[in-house]
This record gives sequence, C-alpha cells and structure tokens, in this order.
Amino acid sequence: MTLWWLGHLAAQQGEYAKAISYLQPALEILQRLKSPDAESVSASLDRIIRNS
Repeated sequence: MTLWWLGHLAAQQGEYAKAISYLQPALEILQRLKSPDAESVSASLDRIIRNS
C-alpha cells in the first residue's frame, strides 16, 4: 500500500516515471497476494502510462 501511495503522490507532482516505478512493484505484490486492491492499482498505472 505504501508503494501505491508513493506512486499516487509522484503522479500528482507530475513525476510520471517515478510514479510508474512505484506502482509496478505494488501491482505485482498485490497480484501475488490476490488482493482486490490490485485492480485499483492497475487502473492507476494504466491511467498514468496513458497520460505520460
């Protein structure tokens, strides 16, 4: 969750490469844990990649 929030904050500051570097490992971890939050992180990551 910390990586997710760091990615979110970096994206808000316009630091898209840094945001992606936080969100990708967050997504991998959440997917391994089969967390329902993985879908939200995936959506955030997709949105940032499209906007960068």
